[in-house]
Amino acid sequence: MMHRFLDTMWGQANALFAPLRRRRWVDLLLVAAAFGMLYGLILLGRQWADIQRPVLEIDLSPMALPKYTFFSMMRGLAAYLISFFFTLAYAYWAAKDARSERLLVPLLDILQSIPVMTFIVPLMLALVAAFPHSNVGIELTAIIAIFTGQAWNMTFSLYHSLKSVPAELQEAGTVYRFNWWQRFKWIELPFATTGLAWNSMMSMAGGWFFLMLVEAFKLGDKDFRVPGLGSYMSMAVEHHDVRAQLCAVAAMIIMIVLLDQVLWRPIVVWAQRFRIEDTVQNADSQSWFLNLIRGSRLIRRWDRWRAKRRRKQQHRHPAKEKPQGDKGAERAAHVAPLLALVALIILSGFLVLGGFGVVHLLNRLHSGAWWTLLKAAGLTLSRVMASILIGLCWTLPAGLAIGLSQRLSRIFQPIVQVAASFPAPMLFPVVVAILASFKIGLGWGSIVLMLLGTQWYILFNVIAGASAIPSDLREVGTAFGFSRWQRFRNLYLPAIFPYLVTGCLTAAGGAWNASIVSEYYNISGPTLQTFGLGAIVSQAGESRNFPLLAASTLVLAGTVVLFNRLVWKPLYKIAETHYSLSK
Repeated sequence: MMHRFLDTMWGQANALFAPLRRRRWVDLLLVAAAFGMLYGLILLGRQWADIQRPVLEIDLSPMALPKYTFFSMMRGLAAYLISFFFTLAYAYWAAKDARSERLLVPLLDILQSIPVMTFIVPLMLALVAAFPHSNVGIELTAIIAIFTGQAWNMTFSLYHSLKSVPAELQEAGTVYRFNWWQRFKWIELPFATTGLAWNSMMSMAGGWFFLMLVEAFKLGDKDFRVPGLGSYMSMAVEHHDVRAQLCAVAAMIIMIVLLDQVLWRPIVVWAQRFRIEDTVQNADSQSWFLNLIRGSRLIRRWDRWRAKRRRKQQHRHPAKEKPQGDKGAERAAHVAPLLALVALIILSGFLVLGGFGVVHLLNRLHSGAWWTLLKAAGLTLSRVMASILIGLCWTLPAGLAIGLSQRLSRIFQPIVQVAASFPAPMLFPVVVAILASFKIGLGWGSIVLMLLGTQWYILFNVIAGASAIPSDLREVGTAFGFSRWQRFRNLYLPAIFPYLVTGCLTAAGGAWNASIVSEYYNISGPTLQTFGLGAIVSQAGESRNFPLLAASTLVLAGTVVLFNRLVWKPLYKIAETHYSLSK
């Protein structure tokens, strides 16, 4: 009897003190993670401040991988922060200023399609010259190059969301007399959160695509490499070190899974609160890390301190003083168009100056090269469209299945995140070997190589669109007894159509960007190439033929803008007028 009594009392004591112990454990974990991050940032700061070395020595031992992985992760996160603030400013400007929109949206099309190779050489030389006694220029170049693989997808997503806010939400902002900031904070940004969260994951994945290129960049006899996973992978491939390659793959997967579980999964779960619902969602996604954080006493104390501080501010600034803030917002609303016009003039001035420089370069190019570039652009365009159509065949049904099911989302989101984030060029040697075994040349094989890096844009946007379908619309399909085909045709496809257009548009931009490594393959072994605009860009950048590089970039940008005007813009118009929740 005494033994049972002691067991009972021990069980009750464990039940009583378990939450307290768990919270202490969580607090200790958070403090340890904060100190670990601080130490890593100190190491990264030392790397930035070090004197430039003629040759960077890469340690291929597994013990060096944690440091290299952390450096690459911090570059990706720094590039994402820049991309996020760029997205907020650029997308809002383009969506709210009709005059600037006519320049900003085509410019975004051009920026999305410009390959990294066209600007990394002059950017690297300029920044290295600006910081000749440290590695700051090289590091900034790597971050900016990763930024160019992230920003455009997020910007297109937020721009489209701002253009398709339901009318009833806009009317609510008018009824409550929201100023521009309150409308953006309480209506427009929450409405765009779901798409922005999923496209942020895809943008982070897109930034890793050129990891080997930006971290292992060499220009002739100049060594501009930076320590990271990309340079580690490149060195392992160059030395045919299979063990180091496998270790790099494992480190990449661990980093991606870690980011997914502690960053993206909590963000996706948190973003569900902004779903447009007329009925209660039965099953919500869960994040173990988010639940763990919510159990922290430090976080709870921080929340209480913020709430207390907010109450003090409200007490100091009572409601009768709020009209002053409204007057300030009205003044800002009047000044904003003038600032937008000034910014547009400055941007146009830079574009004109850049145009004069490009014209000066193009004067050195013989006339016969233009016809060759146009033929190459046609071939590359056909490969881009083929990769998108092939990607649609599986990403559309797979994205719907994952986005409509909480259970499948929990299972496949980490898998999709790992697959999308893994740098596709690392798989190119294997894919090229497989294609060679089937006697398939790089002409058709480049479509497969493009597909490895572009299909995820479509998949993530379809998942985001399916996740945003209101549950009351799904219940309507159930009530009317729709078959699977009727659900797809009458409910799912119209609901995700705006997201699908965004996914295909960004996938096309990613395919154009990927063409420089899929049509001109020189990662390991002999150089393989096929005729196409991407191959010409790669060759011109490698040989420093700047007139040909400028001409090929101009043809590429013109092709992308023309195709977007003729195809994607009408589809966006259909999405806004026929398939928006506000219509």
